[in-house]
Formats: sequence, C-alpha cells, structure tokens
Amino acid sequence: MTKKTIVLAGFVIAKFILQYVLVNPEYELQRDEFLHLDQANHLAWGYISVPPVTSWISGIIIYLGNTLFWIRFFPALFGALTLVVVWKATRALKGNMFALVLGATCILFSALLRLNMLYQPNSLDTLCWTSLFFLLIKYTDTEGSKWLYTAMLVLAIGFLNKYNIVFLVAGVLPALLLTRHSVFKDKHLYISILLFLVLISPNLAWQYSNGFPVYHHMQQLAKTQLVNVNRWNFLKDQLLFFMGALVVIISALYALLFYPPFKKYRFFFWTLCFTLLVFILLKAKSYYAIGLYPVYIAFGAVYLESILKTGWKRYLQPVAVMMPVLFFIPMLNVAFPNKSPDYIVSHPASYKKFGLLRWEDGKDHALPQDFADMLGWKELANKIDSVYALLPPAEETLILCDNYGQAGAINFYTKNKNINAVSFNADYINWFKFDKPFRNLIRVKNPESAGDELAETSPFFEKSYTAAVITNTFARESGTTVFVFERAKADIRQIIKDEIAEEKKTTTDILIFE
Repeated sequence: MTKKTIVLAGFVIAKFILQYVLVNPEYELQRDEFLHLDQANHLAWGYISVPPVTSWISGIIIYLGNTLFWIRFFPALFGALTLVVVWKATRALKGNMFALVLGATCILFSALLRLNMLYQPNSLDTLCWTSLFFLLIKYTDTEGSKWLYTAMLVLAIGFLNKYNIVFLVAGVLPALLLTRHSVFKDKHLYISILLFLVLISPNLAWQYSNGFPVYHHMQQLAKTQLVNVNRWNFLKDQLLFFMGALVVIISALYALLFYPPFKKYRFFFWTLCFTLLVFILLKAKSYYAIGLYPVYIAFGAVYLESILKTGWKRYLQPVAVMMPVLFFIPMLNVAFPNKSPDYIVSHPASYKKFGLLRWEDGKDHALPQDFADMLGWKELANKIDSVYALLPPAEETLILCDNYGQAGAINFYTKNKNINAVSFNADYINWFKFDKPFRNLIRVKNPESAGDELAETSPFFEKSYTAAVITNTFARESGTTVFVFERAKADIRQIIKDEIAEEKKTTTDILIFE
C-alpha cells in the first residue's frame, strides 16, 4: 500500500466518523428521509417526488435491517466517494501529495458534511456531478471513447437519482461549444447519448404515463418555494459552502484562464459561469449548485502546488491546508444538529447570522428547518400506536395524514405491522388501498388546519373525538392533532377517491429538486 493510498484511506475514515458524530442523539430522521425509505415498499420507475434510484437504495437499507446506522451510511458513502473522485481528478491533473491533501481537506471540511448528513438524493447528485467532471477531464486528456460511455452511464444514474443534473448539462454544452471542444467531432458522443436515452427511457415512459408530474411540480415549486428565493442570498450562500476553499476555487478559475497546462480545460471556467447563470435566472435554491465546486478544488489545488513548491513559498503549504479547517470551525458550531434544541433556542445569534433560521417560507424560526424537521416523529408514531390499539383489531382503519412526513414517520417508527399511514400529497397519494371499506379513520392534521376537522368529518361516523396532540414545542410538527372517527355510517371510499383526484391537481409538496 502506497503512502498516497494510506493518506486517502485516512480521509475516507475521517469522513465516515464525522458524519456519525455530528448528529446529536436527540434528533430523529428528517421528514424527507421517511418518504424515501417508504418508497422501497412501492418500487416503480418513477415517483411524484423524485426519480427511482433513491427507492433502490432504500430497498438495500431495508434488506440490511433499516437501522439508523445504514440510513446514515449511504449519504456518508456518497460523500466519501466524492472525496475519492476529487483525489483522482487531482492525480489526473498531475497533482502530487500537497495538492492531494489540500483538495481532500477542502472537501472534508465543507458544506458536504451537512449535505451528507441526511438520506436524500443530494449526496448521490453531488457525486454524479463530480464524477462527470472527472470523466470530462479524462476524455479531454485522452479522447478515449470509453470515457464518453462512462460519462453517459453516470449521467443516466444522476438523472434517475435527481433531475437537478440537467442544469449541469445546460452549463456544460454551451461551454464546450464556446471553446470549440473536439468532442462534437467524435461519433461516440452521439452513440453514447443514445445509450443515455435508453437507460433513462423507463423513467421517461413513467413520466409520460403519469402525465409528466415533473412539469407540474416544477410549476408548483416556482410558485410556492422559489418565489421566496433571493438571488443575492443565493450568491452569498455559494461563498459559504466551501468557505475554507475560496482561495483554492478562485485559484482554479484564474488557472483555467491563464495557466498554460490548463488551457485545454478552459471550458470548465465557462461551465461554472453558465450553470450559475441558469440557477440565478431560475431563482434556484442555493444548495442546488453544490455539486459544481468539488472538481474546481482539484484544479485549484494543483495550480497552488505549482506556485508553492519552491523557495520560501513552500512554507505556505501547511497554511493552505489549515485554512479549510480554521474556516470550518465556526460552521461546526451552527451548521449541524450537534447541539440540543434547548441550546439553539438559547443561543440564536450565530444561527441567525448565517441565515440558518430562515425556512423555505422566507421567514426566520426558532430552529433551522432541517433540525425542526428531525423532531416529534417518534412521539407521533407512539401516539398513533396507542390510538390504533384501542380500535377493534378486525376492522379496517384508514390512517390519513396531512403531509408525507407524518405518514412516513408513522410507517417507520410504528411497532404495529398492520399500520399503513397515507397522505393526500407526495407519493402517498398513489399508495391508498381500496380493497376493503374503511370502518374507522385516524386523521392526523397540521395545527393550521385542525380546527374544523371534527365538525367536517364526524357526520360520516358514529363516534368522533380528539385523541392526541404533538407536544414537542421544538418540532415543526408541534401542535399536530390526532383525531379518531369510529364506525363509518357508509362506505367512504368514493369520497376518498374524489379527494385524491382533487388533491392531485393542487398538491404543493415538492421534492423533485430537493
């Protein structure tokens, strides 16, 4: 085993350790994670919320035991592989030990630690972006057709994981055209594009057969969430993601324009410009662009190595390596759920300073949104279990929730295998079972819509009452109410079906690009 391999292994091990220790045990899973895990129980070539790859990974997690360890493992794995790809890109650019260590340090101590904290498509998305960039480097060096085919395979995996990767293509293509890259003269480019289309065709067929929900959800995303995005905040956040690596990234951009050995890679400079421009015009969420930066760290590290390798400048090498660590320390105290909710509420200043209390509604709240979304779920599932146990076991009971987080959390944490919660939004709207009439209804309602539930629904049942309320004041679900309706007076399945049809037209729970 070479020295370089040992050093790389050390970085990978450190990555896994940090991903596990940076989450305080008081926090549970985040709402999106529950939905992604539940998708494994409904395997398909597409979903309303995301493409299918996440459901395949969820199937592996369930096979391995569906424990917190494995749920945390896969985003950590994708983050570690991103580090490995940057290492390989640095080697491909002729970087030696200093460049390798600098690049790995910049990747390790960055916003990727937060991104890889949650089981969402984002971690694999970043890995796919970084891998595509690496393959473009290899093709530019060799013009070997195998790199094109591998790139299209990675692009297909990325597309089937998260449609966000189309924005990378929107940035790369004009950059290649602008620099008159030779790839357009290679017949293998067009053959490999056909391979890409074949690989993604099952998902395209699913989109077609389901009325292209991705288009509908993009419209809803723009109306309900992106409307709150501030373009200046988007640009400011770009500086924060790899704050300790800013010198390295800026060095990369300079080198791509003026460093002779990087002349053939100049299209990378324009790729960054075009992709960011697309995101800015569309008012995208800031973290959509995280996958852009890892490969530029490789370019910057190699360039800095070339100018810091002789004379007194070589003494700046340790300083360069320490910068990502020093800049990351302040973020370590605010960007991760490693502090209890009580601590955060008592010390809000630093969280507010970095904009971490701002939710997708554009307003500041007591906890960061992701943290608030990691509380109250076990309490909800335990209360549903208690309520369900009081109903006649032989009767069909529908557990209907207001959002996918509630339904997914109940299904994940419940101790009763007969429980199957559903919702009128996200993918749960397609997972109702109508083979038997519903005798009882357990209704989980958000605080803002719970007030009229008894009056509106009780006429359809012989008995109704409020059974429980979520009391965790730090949870985003605080105040969520559980209502119970027993012994339906008639078959309510058609009412539910009509409600599903109406909700499919108006649902605004968006995960497509989350």
